[in-house]
Amino acid sequence: MSACPDKLLAVHALADNELDAANALALEAHLAECAGCRAEYERVRAIRALLADKAAAYAAPAGLADRIGLMLDAAAPAVPPLPAAPQPRARSRGPWRHVASWRWASGALTGLAAGLLIMVALPHPGASPTGLSDQLVAGHVRSLLADHLTDVQTSDKHLVKPWFNGRIDFAPPVPELVDDGFPLLGGRVDYVGGRNVAAIVYGRRLHRINVFVMPSDGAASAAAVTTHKEGYNLVRWSVGGLDYWAVSDLNTKELQSFQSLFATKAAG
Repeated sequence: MSACPDKLLAVHALADNELDAANALALEAHLAECAGCRAEYERVRAIRALLADKAAAYAAPAGLADRIGLMLDAAAPAVPPLPAAPQPRARSRGPWRHVASWRWASGALTGLAAGLLIMVALPHPGASPTGLSDQLVAGHVRSLLADHLTDVQTSDKHLVKPWFNGRIDFAPPVPELVDDGFPLLGGRVDYVGGRNVAAIVYGRRLHRINVFVMPSDGAASAAAVTTHKEGYNLVRWSVGGLDYWAVSDLNTKELQSFQSLFATKAAG
C-alpha cells in the first residue's frame, strides 16, 4: 500500500516538523484514515531516528589497514644477511649499521601509515559534521520544491527576528541587505542535525539564499569556508556561539560577497 501522491511531500514535511499548525492538524486527520500515508510517515520517522543514533564519523574504508600493510611489505628492502663471524668492529660499524638503518626505515614507514590512518579516521578541524551539509542542501531544495520557503514572509527584519521567539532557543541576527542587492524575504524554522534551526531567506535576482543558523558545535572557525555539493554552494562561518550556513545556487563569488555583508552587518 503506497502513500497518496498528492500528500507525499506534506507527509515528509510533517515528519520533519515543518508544517504549520493548521496543515499539521489536517494531515494528521488524513493519516488516521489512510494506511499508506501513515506507513510512509512512520517509515520517514524511523529512518531519521536511525540516522540520528548511528551517524557515521569518517570511518576508514574496510581493508585500508590491510592494503597499507601490503604496501609497506612491498616497499621495505630486504635485510642483508649477517656475516658468519663478524669482528667486534664490524658488528658496530659494518653491515649492522645497514640493518639498523633498514629497521629504522621500516619503523618510520609504520609510523607514517599509522598517521595516515589517524588522518582518515578523525574529522579535520573546520570540517562539517558527517551528513550535515547533505541535510542543509536537502533543506534548501525542500524549501523550494514544497513551496515552503518561509513561515513569516516579510522584508521587515523587525518582524522576522521576533517571530523566532519561542520557536527556537536562541536569537539569530537578521540584518537588512536590500541596499546591497540581497532583499530579505522572510524566515522559517527548519529541522537540521537533529534539532530545530533558524532559516533566514534572502533573494538575489531569481536565486534564493537560505541562511541556516544554529548553536555552534565548536568545529567551525570564524573565517568563512566555502564548499560545493550537488551543484549548490555553501559558505560556513561561526561567530558569537552560533554557526551559520549560507546555501544557494547563486555563483560562488556573489555568495561569498553576501556572507561578508551578512557577517559585517550582523556584528554591527
